[in-house]
Amino acid sequence: MAAGERVAVRAGPSPGAMSLTEAARALASVASAGQSSDKALAAFQDSPNRAAVRAIALGSLRWYLRLAPALDLLLDRPGKITPEIRALLVAGAHQIEYSRNAPELTVHLAVEAARLLGRPAAAGLVNAVLRRFVAERAALFELIDADLAGRTAHPAWFVAELLRSWSEHAQMILDGGNQHPPLILRVDLTRSSVPQYLQELTRAGIAGRSLAWAPAAIELEQAVPVAELPGFKEGLISVQDAGAQLAAAILDARPGMRVLDACAAPGGKTGHILEHTAGLQELVALDIDAARSVRIQENLARLSRQATLIVADIRNPAGFWDGRPFDRILADVPCSSTGVIRRHPDIKLLRRAEDIAAFSRVQLEILQAAFGLLALRGRLLYSTCSILPAENEEVIERFLQSERRASLVPSLPAAQLPPEAQIRVVGVQLLPGAQARTDGFYYACLEKTAVGT
Repeated sequence: MAAGERVAVRAGPSPGAMSLTEAARALASVASAGQSSDKALAAFQDSPNRAAVRAIALGSLRWYLRLAPALDLLLDRPGKITPEIRALLVAGAHQIEYSRNAPELTVHLAVEAARLLGRPAAAGLVNAVLRRFVAERAALFELIDADLAGRTAHPAWFVAELLRSWSEHAQMILDGGNQHPPLILRVDLTRSSVPQYLQELTRAGIAGRSLAWAPAAIELEQAVPVAELPGFKEGLISVQDAGAQLAAAILDARPGMRVLDACAAPGGKTGHILEHTAGLQELVALDIDAARSVRIQENLARLSRQATLIVADIRNPAGFWDGRPFDRILADVPCSSTGVIRRHPDIKLLRRAEDIAAFSRVQLEILQAAFGLLALRGRLLYSTCSILPAENEEVIERFLQSERRASLVPSLPAAQLPPEAQIRVVGVQLLPGAQARTDGFYYACLEKTAVGT
């Protein structure tokens, strides 16, 4: 080296190691602390590595139930390692198996990440386990993949339920749960049209396509930050899965009607109803969660739309209802969210078999309470993002058995439904992984045919 020549020395940890470190922390918050991925990743929103952290964490969650069992085969005492080191091993294994990174580089970064996590004593363990994973993963996965739940990285109880309820479609649904979801837009057709907005996207260098069965929907070829989409800040478009866009059409609100969105947060369907039907007498957006209700107001403000916002429990109408019946009610009820696993892979870890019965009880309670607020000849649309019959048609069947004032309204014509929509005896089911590439949704529309009890 020549006299006076300076050598560049990198200060601080490498970005790759920091990304693995932060992804491991987010992953541990979900896998060990039971947080949602949204909440876990929010802690790293200001990180310069946030895009990489999100990709690694969500990818690791997507394949956690395949990766973690494979790693356990390499550990003498799997239950003795700390949650963050376990999460780091899973994140490292994900990068080795599912990313384009060189495996040796990933191992090196994971060792550095162990130190960044404040666990320098675990660096040797991380190095040894991941090196063995690189060398032995074909044999490890041969064992794990012998089981359908392990091969598709879904919980065993869920796989068993799919095989019972959707035997011909089970593999498609499981494959769909591991797909990267498309970014779907909803155009406000009162302000623009799909062809016009596609031209706006072309001018912005963004490729998209229309969907024949969804009049307001555009699917982007590649996801982009929503704030960069033309007209997003002005409310010209919204992000909403095409399957969710069916709700406004099935609800079929008309000008002059009084409408209730009974479980409205975060307000996506509320905004679409207002866009879909001009001249409503009133739209009441109700939700039990005050914090989530703020999102309704934020979304409506962006769309330049107005609704009456109420924070209350639909199951206690005396706390908010003025006695005036509603002509249309949307009950988009809390559910297992098993139809949106591809968007929220944390569901694979957080949901339990015993949760389904609890959800179905609440769903029936909401349905019964909402129906009591419905006008004669009014319609109530029951909706979930679940694909489990126990939360869908079975809830509606139980309700119809006990409520003689209710009748089932036929579904939309086939031309207005996505390809491969499942017309059930009661309602219509969209399945993830089907040709339409929607999330999984269930819809059933009821009409009040008589008054009284």
